[in-house]
This record gives sequence, structure tokens and C-alpha cells, in this order.
Amino acid sequence: MDDLSNATAPVAVKGLNHWFGKGDARKQAIWDVNVTVAKGSLTVLMGPSGSGKTTVLTLMGCLRDVQDGGVRLLGHELNGISEAQAVMLRRQLGFIFQAHNLHESLTATQNVLMGLEVHGRHNSAQQVQAARHVLQLVGLGDRLDYLPANLSGGQKQRVAVARALVSNPKIVFADEPTAALDKDSGKSVVEMLKALGQQRGTTTIMVTHDNRILELADRIITLEDGRIVSDEHQH
Repeated sequence: MDDLSNATAPVAVKGLNHWFGKGDARKQAIWDVNVTVAKGSLTVLMGPSGSGKTTVLTLMGCLRDVQDGGVRLLGHELNGISEAQAVMLRRQLGFIFQAHNLHESLTATQNVLMGLEVHGRHNSAQQVQAARHVLQLVGLGDRLDYLPANLSGGQKQRVAVARALVSNPKIVFADEPTAALDKDSGKSVVEMLKALGQQRGTTTIMVTHDNRILELADRIITLEDGRIVSDEHQH
């Protein structure tokens, strides 16, 4: 792939290595990973437990410091980036984790508003409307004012998805987003992420073990022992 496409790609990873631990306990976890992700695509990272897929995801998503090699995220090189720049970049991203991390004392709508980094108690009517709209998109239009304690595990995870999407992120990083969901909910969440790619150009990079959603992926990258062992474009 030429340099021009690398420059405009939402994520471009070059010669990425990563270690955990210090001294004698230092162990290499990622070996020479090279990936350029196309805008608006749904890319799935697969591999056995301990293969390095979540580490690669967190390095791409500016959640972990790049030690060796290059990661370009939305045109910014992450190796050596300042914390202020990292914060600015993270604001343009959406994150969905296996643990939904909802605030138990806030309603579904209020939890989604947290995705807008809204400070203070008075959210604008427009922001509340955006939060309610995205909850309706994930099928929770009748649960807008429910507390997490009154939602099922799958519903909580959909609130977390809505929180990640409410700010119209340029890239969504998702780590096992369907783990807590039943088959239909899991597929509908991934279909929604795919539709956002087509409608808004949102790029999704997802770690999953979920074979049910592989047919929706544009690309499947498989890691083993910290190395890419296959990289298949689906469509």
C-alpha cells in the first residue's frame, strides 16, 4: 500500500513491538505488527487468549504508550505523543469494552450523556435528545430513564454502545462488545456499527471471539503469540 493511503488512513501501524514487565521478567508481547485500516471499514482482530489482540487494540486506541514502532491515529503519530494530545485524540474515539462500566446511580440517558464528556448538571436539550436518539437506535427507547440495576446484562451493554456512539466518533474501538449479548442483540449491535461505517464513515476495530459476527466484517486479522498470522479481506 502506498504512502498516500497510509497518510489518510484512520489507523496505520508500522513495525509495532511491545513488551510487558521489566528486567528479567520483561517479555515481548507484540512482534512487528503492520496494519493499515481503511476508513469506514469494520476490522475484526481474532486469536486465542493471550495472542495480543487486546494489546494491539489499546495501542491503536491511544490507551497504552507506544514503545517501539509507529502508530498513526487520525494523522497523529502516537509514539512520543504528549498526554494533552492523547486526551484530544481520545475525544474523537468511541470505546466499547466487555465490562460496560455504567454508573449505577445514573439513568440510561445520563450514562449515555457521559459519552459527551458533559460536565455540570445542566445538559442542553440538544444533548439529551442526541442521547435519547442513540438509545432508540440500540433498541432501548422504552428504557431511557431506567437505572442499570433495572436493566439486563444485554441492555446494559447496549447502553455502553450508545455511550460510545453518541459523540459521533471517527473510530470505534470495541473489545469483545458482544460477550454479554444474546445472538440477536450481538448481531444487531455489530450491524449498527457497520451501518455507521457506510453512512458516516465511522471506522470500527473490534476484538472478538464471536464467530457469529465474522460474516459482517470487512476484514479479519488473526493474531497468534503477538504476530499477525493471517489478514483476510472479506468483501
